[in-house]
Amino acid sequence: MGTATWHKSSYSGGTGGECLEVADLKPHIAIRDSKNQHGPALLFPAGAWSVFVESVKH
Repeated sequence: MGTATWHKSSYSGGTGGECLEVADLKPHIAIRDSKNQHGPALLFPAGAWSVFVESVKH
């Protein structure tokens, strides 16, 4: 996943803290811990990630 472009939430502080980063790896979404950028990432189908995000919003 070295070529992925990772994005952190705008709600995250600049200190690293307890943040997740997300990368769009069409057709999947990758999620990783911002404190462990070389560690493992979880992969989800993009549709499943969209459903999760919408559920959290509500």
